[in-house]
Amino acid sequence: MLARLPLIRRLIGAPSISESDEARRHRIALIKDLTFEVVPLKSLDAAEQALPPGAKVSITASPTKGLDATREIADRLLGKGFTVVPHISARLVRDKLHTKELAQWLRSSGISTMFLIGGDAEEPGDYFDAVEFLSDFLDTDHGLTTIGVAAYPDGHNLISHATMHEVLHAKQDLLSEADLASYCSTQMCFDPNTIASWLRTERAAGLTMPVHLGLSGVVDRTKLLTMGARLGIGQSLSYLRKNRKAITSMMTTAHYDPNDLLRPLSQDLLELGVEALHVFTFNQVAATDEWRRAQQA
Repeated sequence: MLARLPLIRRLIGAPSISESDEARRHRIALIKDLTFEVVPLKSLDAAEQALPPGAKVSITASPTKGLDATREIADRLLGKGFTVVPHISARLVRDKLHTKELAQWLRSSGISTMFLIGGDAEEPGDYFDAVEFLSDFLDTDHGLTTIGVAAYPDGHNLISHATMHEVLHAKQDLLSEADLASYCSTQMCFDPNTIASWLRTERAAGLTMPVHLGLSGVVDRTKLLTMGARLGIGQSLSYLRKNRKAITSMMTTAHYDPNDLLRPLSQDLLELGVEALHVFTFNQVAATDEWRRAQQA
């Protein structure tokens, strides 16, 4: 796909203002097939009931509840016919034995895709970050066809941009050597210029894996601000506070509209290899699915 990208559009310029018919069709197709991320909180029961049949569901790894909670939710959703993508947090994995146990579970469950993050656990097990875990995990009989990894267009509170760049490309190299399909999924960011600039820079530096754009679902504005801060997207929230137009829009509507980000990025989604949407629902699945279905009209 990347070989067909116009070189100048990849390397310079701001997010496109206009939306071509082809870009619009691509944006709508991404929305139709989006992945719903759910969180292991009390509101999960209602979120599960609101999921459309056969939906793709991404399940976060809670530093307080551990990976057993992620596994339990994944098994339950698999039993209901959903396509599940469990998050595995490297810092929540105890040791090599635990790594093998996770691989055995993934294979026996028939799960094809896993999303790997470093995680926020203050006291990690044997793995400090995702690269350390991935090196051991790829030696197991995991049965996966695809592994997704995290990317941070808006930066990381504790890690420099240079380090995040090196780590992302190191994970790409490991997955390529293992002959596994891969993708990177971006942390939530509300600034289309930041996303487009980051992706152009990474593509120019050799990032070839598909990108799944992380964005907020149709979420109550108060929950977005409070939950977003708890889940570590303070950089993006600071953009909202500094960007008068964005924050004015949020404060005059009951819910955040994902198209506020998608439309300014539309041409870039098409041209820069964004192949899927990873939607942070904060368990407000019903509103996001209603919005998703409305886009098809």
